[in-house]
Amino acid sequence: MVEDKEIEAKKSPFAIREGEIKTFDGKDGYVSMNQIVQKINLGHINDLHFAILELVNEFEFITSRQLCQMLDYKKIEYKSQDKLNNKLEQLVKSKILTRYYFTSEDGKGIYRIYCLEKMGKYLLTSRGIDCKWQQSDNTKPVAMIKKRLAGNQVIIAYLNKVKAFDEYTVKPGLTAKTLGKTFKASGGAVKLSKNSKSITFIFEVIRREDDWKKKLVDKMKMYKDFYDNFVPMDSGFSTLPQLIIVCEDELHTKEVFKEIVTNGLEIDKIKFYFTTDLRQIQENLTKTLIEFKLDEATNKYKVEDVELKLLD
Repeated sequence: MVEDKEIEAKKSPFAIREGEIKTFDGKDGYVSMNQIVQKINLGHINDLHFAILELVNEFEFITSRQLCQMLDYKKIEYKSQDKLNNKLEQLVKSKILTRYYFTSEDGKGIYRIYCLEKMGKYLLTSRGIDCKWQQSDNTKPVAMIKKRLAGNQVIIAYLNKVKAFDEYTVKPGLTAKTLGKTFKASGGAVKLSKNSKSITFIFEVIRREDDWKKKLVDKMKMYKDFYDNFVPMDSGFSTLPQLIIVCEDELHTKEVFKEIVTNGLEIDKIKFYFTTDLRQIQENLTKTLIEFKLDEATNKYKVEDVELKLLD
């Protein structure tokens, strides 16, 4: 598996590309449950396959590299990424998982995305594992999938690189009381703990999808409602969580911040922290956050790096 420090990407693989479409790369045809049970009885589908299934269920969409990283974190042996890819191929051929890739004017994407199939849900449910997957989930558009993949990357970066990491939540729910809406942070959340104190970071992933500015405004209105009316234990948080906005690149952070300010969506109770996809591959996350501060002399905002020793 390629380590983060070996990656030399200039553009995030999870950024939106013009004319991009999701292309099916799974298996057509029919596979019966009897065939799958036979493979389980013969040991061709084993505990490692089920560990993979549980991770795909938890994250909804995930790449093979991200699966490797999560298996490493959980200390589950899979020998190598090639061996893992063979396991994934078996699950795809058995229609337990399915697979997609992205195609754009730049060509075919370099990675595959895995998600559940109906048989996968049946197997997980048979083991008493909660699985809310439904067939329509696999019809989600490119932007929604890339938000999930970018969110996965952030969670994995924190659990691998931050000593204070405590736990993660893939789809944290929040409530906008005034608007009467429940919504989810698209990038997940991580809880950091040190010296008997803890803080939760929630990540909102923004992509340059069609009509992204309107979608950003609508989402930020819900966040503003949540924060403006927050009291301890709202949505399960004992203290105010820190919002971090994950953008495609450095220019995108400025575009997003401009939309927030222009639409009067600043939140008094917290600072706005921003980061980008590629900042997550740095060896140390201490300096991966930025904020926009108003320069009173020029009355203009300037970008400043935020150094958080908690992220060491």
